[in-house]
Amino acid sequence: MSLGKILGLDKIQKLMRMMKEQGGLRASLSHLYVTDDLKTGRLVGEDKFGNKYYENNEYFYGRNRWVVYNKKVHLNYDGSMVPAEWFGWLHYKTDKNPIEHPPVKYDWMSEHTWNESGTKDAYMPYTTTKPKIEAWVPPTKK
Repeated sequence: MSLGKILGLDKIQKLMRMMKEQGGLRASLSHLYVTDDLKTGRLVGEDKFGNKYYENNEYFYGRNRWVVYNKKVHLNYDGSMVPAEWFGWLHYKTDKNPIEHPPVKYDWMSEHTWNESGTKDAYMPYTTTKPKIEAWVPPTKK
């Protein structure tokens, strides 16, 4: 074992390489703030929403595939922003990514949309039945 490994200099070297691949100190800190993780890997592909998918087999199985969401969503990213074809690849349902093996597209299939709960476009159900009780209305002064 070398002295550099004992002192942890190989870890510092790896951190510097990661920062260089991210685009410098500022970009690395920004990426770390948004994703809570600083990883490097091979860019596998990008979906139509601008999400980028990476793979690095040096990491543990289950942690070696990840997505970096489009910068437009900043901190408002959600797991439902990943289309089904990329979801299957991320969760090891298939080893073929959608770039290598494009999914079958049928006419009856709708386009992917993400969950819009908590936004102005969220689904709001309404009732068509008469309420069983009436709300109290305070008396007005005449």
